Amino acid sequence: MVWKLTDDVEEFLARAEGFLRADPVANTVPLTVTKAIRTQGPALYPTALFGWWTAVGGVAGTCVWTGAYPVMLSAMPGSAAPELAEALARREARVPGVNGTPQVAEGFAEAWTRRTGSPVRVARRERLHRLAGLDMPDPPPDGAARVADARDRELVHDWYAAFRRDAGGHGDPNPAVVDGQLAEDGIVLWESAGGPVAMAGRTPAVAGTARVAPVYTPAEHRRRGYGAAVTAAVTRAAQDAGATEVVLFTDLANPTSNGVYHRLGYRPVEDRIALTFT
Repeated sequence: MVWKLTDDVEEFLARAEGFLRADPVANTVPLTVTKAIRTQGPALYPTALFGWWTAVGGVAGTCVWTGAYPVMLSAMPGSAAPELAEALARREARVPGVNGTPQVAEGFAEAWTRRTGSPVRVARRERLHRLAGLDMPDPPPDGAARVADARDRELVHDWYAAFRRDAGGHGDPNPAVVDGQLAEDGIVLWESAGGPVAMAGRTPAVAGTARVAPVYTPAEHRRRGYGAAVTAAVTRAAQDAGATEVVLFTDLANPTSNGVYHRLGYRPVEDRIALTFT
């Protein structure tokens, strides 16, 4: 029962894709990240690292680490997360943080701090939601939705960066990831009074599951229903494109957005925590 680590996404998926697809809602991030790498090539995340933990019966846990993002952990047995921290410490990896369910992420963080001396702090508490049934805003706000295209590239990149700052992220978003989402018609804008006022993105469906991300409304356009309207529009677009499950993450520190998504028909699945090492 040991971790196997690789920078080869095909090797990783050959061993772990079945495990991830067995629960595509909980594993939405590693499934969509690895699909993007397959589609756009390994240069999308030049420093990506993947891992799987095997037990009797096969793969029982995975990790995906791309660039400056935290290490993303799947569900796994209690001993697996500390063992991963030890394995990465032996490689002298510069781990910026970890993301997973509280028990798994905190197990990793405790072992990492013990091994490296790096203090840990909570960066964000999240909740994964899945769509139970879409309830469109009624009445909708003024305006209408449209799919973003190449003419919107500068605006979309700016709003991605603003969303990342608002969410407490470090650094700019990966421009290739944003361009890939645009190329796949994965960004929806809400327009009112002749211009965009809100944005929502979606991933392509993998194993029938698509994820809404990000959702952003500039401060001057908030509290008018645009965020709810564009989220509903991008959710419907995901369903029209073939998704049988649509999911999203919310920041538990933002009760307003949590309330909006609940009214649209999203229901909690599980909580996650993002921890940062300083």
